[in-house]
Amino acid sequence: MPHSLAHSTPSRLRTAAFAPLGDEGRAALVVTRLTQAISNGAFVEGERLPSENELSALLGVALVTVREALGTLRDRGLIETRRGRGGGSFVRTSQGAVEEVNARSLMELPRVELADMAVHYEAISAACAEYACRRAAPEELEVVERILASAGTLARDAWRRRVTDVQLELAALSQSVRLTSEHVRVQTEFTPYLALQDADPDRRAVTHETLMRQIAATRAGDPVEARAQVSAGVRGAVRWLTGFRAELLAAAADGDLRGRLNARGSTDAPAPDDGGHGGNDAAGSRAGDPQRR
Repeated sequence: MPHSLAHSTPSRLRTAAFAPLGDEGRAALVVTRLTQAISNGAFVEGERLPSENELSALLGVALVTVREALGTLRDRGLIETRRGRGGGSFVRTSQGAVEEVNARSLMELPRVELADMAVHYEAISAACAEYACRRAAPEELEVVERILASAGTLARDAWRRRVTDVQLELAALSQSVRLTSEHVRVQTEFTPYLALQDADPDRRAVTHETLMRQIAATRAGDPVEARAQVSAGVRGAVRWLTGFRAELLAAAADGDLRGRLNARGSTDAPAPDDGGHGGNDAAGSRAGDPQRR
């Protein structure tokens, strides 16, 4: 039976956000995890994060570590802390603030790590796509297709949340708990980088068309085509991110990173109709160049 995207997707993203952390660099890891959750839309503007005590218990870190991480998020303009009754840490962000945080993260990520992350994401997504071809019910695919079709008129941040919903739901149609859980984890890590494409309506059109073709292949029970569409989408995105990373590094060297981001974000138009050829942009490419800067 079809299930509710409105409730299942935030729950999955939040579960991934609050999985226990490892032992090293815990404050930085808390910052990364919460930044990803905000970027992914697991928490939206004005929403309150779990309390400091709750975050400490959920993430398995000391209270002082949580407070250090929240201080960093405040300094970055992603949250604000309100005192008194009904207080706490609330998401206080803008498209520009999130984009700059994500852009700086991309700049700091070596190219080889970006390529390796993409290989992992592609492998998990393609495996989910294959099993969805065997197990998804037609009515479930109809629900996902309608939600994707409704995304075209949305602004950038809402569009990315909707697309992430669709990607997670397509993975869940594999009916594999292990594959779906791993997909959620990797999607949480990769989505902030994917969202950097969204200022470009042509890139949004490519993403939309590739997902539509994946849905069509799943409905036809064609795992080869479904996997091909996943690969095309991921590899095209990595090519774009590799080029954009080089542009960001050049802009930062000139002291004009914010200007570079503002120049490409001057329009928030919906993705255009690409005539059904957007998904071919990424076909046949390799998942990034594993070469460090």
